[in-house]
Amino acid sequence: MSKRVLLTGVAGFIGGNLARHLLECGYSVAGIDNLSAGTLENVDSRVVFHKLDIRDTQIYPLFEGVHSVFHLAAKTSLTACLDEPLEAAAINVLGTLNVLEAARKAQVQKVVYADTSAEYEGVNNFPTPEAYVQPIGVYAASKHGGAAFCDSYRELHGTNVTTVRYFNVYGPAQDWRRIVPPVMSAFILRMLSGERPVIYGNGEKRRDFIYVDDVNAFHQVVLENPRSSGRVFNVGSGTNFSVNEIYELVEGLLHTGLKPVYRSDLPGEAQVTLADTTSARSLGWAPKIDIMEGLRRTIRYIRERVLASRNNKVIVHS
Repeated sequence: MSKRVLLTGVAGFIGGNLARHLLECGYSVAGIDNLSAGTLENVDSRVVFHKLDIRDTQIYPLFEGVHSVFHLAAKTSLTACLDEPLEAAAINVLGTLNVLEAARKAQVQKVVYADTSAEYEGVNNFPTPEAYVQPIGVYAASKHGGAAFCDSYRELHGTNVTTVRYFNVYGPAQDWRRIVPPVMSAFILRMLSGERPVIYGNGEKRRDFIYVDDVNAFHQVVLENPRSSGRVFNVGSGTNFSVNEIYELVEGLLHTGLKPVYRSDLPGEAQVTLADTTSARSLGWAPKIDIMEGLRRTIRYIRERVLASRNNKVIVHS
């Protein structure tokens, strides 16, 4: 079997971590990213990198001779998608269609589509199985549109597409540069910098957090286990925490004494996410990194890689 894998969105948080994981497993990795959100520092030097937009037909030759494609590139910020719905649709729907067409023409043997638990925004069945979807926000609707084209290509062209719905993935290199960064990296970065963390709403929204290494372990299962083909999988921990509880856990590790600042709630977010992971576990996968270990690793990365490189004052606690 060819071990050539192509990643779209390779310069992003999940893409960069996945590329390193695959390289360590003996795969050769090529990557596409337009660097609109990702950064070159996330791209391993062993990756054959191409700075291109997934909507560009110039990506087509890069799919030749590739065994598998992980389509991770997307406009993912909920607030940015709400502010720029046409661009969100152009990237997440039309960009996905362009990737599928490139894969079809190159006869790629497997495509893995990175979907989102935002598909479940309107669902009140917890833990949520894959069959229940009700996207509400622009981001969720645009990802649902991309998933619909995956279904279409599977049925019309026999394209082997596996869909992976991420819950709240966190860990090293998470995108702390966003206007509204993901909660884990946002809390840690601000508190290590001596600033109060920001909580939107009352902090009682509950999220299913999954560490990025556990996600990549499942990616490898999807890549190598034929029983994954053509299916949809939730990838979460199967447990959830409120935003207030995450603050308490981070503060318990850092001991900063900094209290959160509460601001107006963000629109269009689900109140609760909780994955039914039965399907993923049926392939022999299970998450191994608990929330405390994941937070320790994330704190270590932000201290040693993010704050040190920015020459910020780091609060060090014994």
